[in-house]
Amino acid sequence: MKILMVSAEAVPFAKTGGLADAVSALAITLTNMGHDVKIVMPRYYKIDRNKLKLLDGPMGIPVGGGEAWTAVYEASMPQEEKLKVYFIDHEQAFGRDGVYGTPSETDFHDNPFRFSILCHGAFQLSRKLGWIPDIIHCHDWSASPALVFLKHIYRYQEFNKTGGVLTIHNLGYQGQYSKESFASFGIDWGLYYGAGFEHHGGINLLQAGISSADMITTVSPTYAREIQTAEGGFGLDGLLRVRSDVVRGILNGVDLRSWDPATDKRLPKNYSFKTIKDKAVNKKALQEKMGLEVNPDIPVFGIVTRLADQKGIAELFAPTYGCMYNMCSNLKIQVAVLGSGEAWCENEIRTLESKLPNFKAYIGYDENLSHLIEAGSDFFIMPSRYEPCGLNQIYSLLYGTLPIVRKTGGLADTVENYNEQTGEGTGFMFDQLTPDAIYNTVGWATYAYYNKKDHILKMQKTGMAKTFTWDASAKQYLDTYNEAIFRGCGK
Repeated sequence: MKILMVSAEAVPFAKTGGLADAVSALAITLTNMGHDVKIVMPRYYKIDRNKLKLLDGPMGIPVGGGEAWTAVYEASMPQEEKLKVYFIDHEQAFGRDGVYGTPSETDFHDNPFRFSILCHGAFQLSRKLGWIPDIIHCHDWSASPALVFLKHIYRYQEFNKTGGVLTIHNLGYQGQYSKESFASFGIDWGLYYGAGFEHHGGINLLQAGISSADMITTVSPTYAREIQTAEGGFGLDGLLRVRSDVVRGILNGVDLRSWDPATDKRLPKNYSFKTIKDKAVNKKALQEKMGLEVNPDIPVFGIVTRLADQKGIAELFAPTYGCMYNMCSNLKIQVAVLGSGEAWCENEIRTLESKLPNFKAYIGYDENLSHLIEAGSDFFIMPSRYEPCGLNQIYSLLYGTLPIVRKTGGLADTVENYNEQTGEGTGFMFDQLTPDAIYNTVGWATYAYYNKKDHILKMQKTGMAKTFTWDASAKQYLDTYNEAIFRGCGK
């Protein structure tokens, strides 16, 4: 099958979040399975032209009633030589720092114009290469216009046998802009309403993508259900319910080349479920690194997170004797935090550090430390308000670190709640996102640590034996691709 991935980001070239990891990992897996996959994305300033191959001739792209002339560069994916990545190079659109915005302009006002070039460019690139895909797979709001263009324009041309798939990685980000921005797409104004762009007097790129896609996927089965509810739908739940027959939830896999405690080069000591006692070496190293008391008998609770509302930080780090303060004051535990984000939360974490000897944090991001926290902690706290898929709870399971999670999205699909009678399960879960719920669940885990050692070990080994490869996910995507072709092209 010929598959074109359209995305604003893909590792290792550009990344703002898990989307970049997922796009590359899925593309690599499909390529390894024998499919002909290509990725198209913008060439941002930080992507060095000198490390790319320039294709012959400029490429014209229709935008805003005219034509934008671009260069196209090519590179091979470092992990898979056969997987080609194509970069659309347009100075006005992409010759700047930032993918979607910068700290000073968090959301570029001309993003509709920028990503119109990417989305129209996907079709022009296919023509340039003489390679018409069976599937155009678009990721999130920034690639959603390509599905409109496919359905209403290009399918009446040589893309008449091409199916369109939209993957929603996070419904909270939709691409909402002024009505005037619609002109950037260079399409008939009748499609402002007809293709589902109109949203409260402006435009909504993700809404248009949902309206136009032949098939829609999300990154976990539970999240696929949650986005069709008023609570989890961010205003698009009604549309998603209307299109529920084409919505599928496919759980993301993880990159085991980077996240396997038996081979992880970032760890002081490798281990597996057969040598789980060696996990203690990493716990000691984590305690030393964070400045915690080195004591193998005290449970360490790790946290690696963006300090953003989605992650439940208000309930976890509420100022002035809130949940975290009470946990560290009343329970015999240690806490190690790695993260950055909202200023109030960073300040509160610094205050907690000054008051609590058993609470230590690193404000910022450190890849080595993130691996050490996963390996050296006994438990991992992840109280997300919503979580489309989540990766850290999967890393935790693979590293024998028991997750403490809210029952939502991908967390509900990957963690099995502890059974006190049998010792079955892989973690500890709660339903409502409240400080009391977090505190009580951490207390429950602490009690089990001190009083149910056999249960803790059983859960660790169960979690480490789980498989979260991309192979199973890729097979589900192939089924979805075939259904998209059938629905969109009638074959």
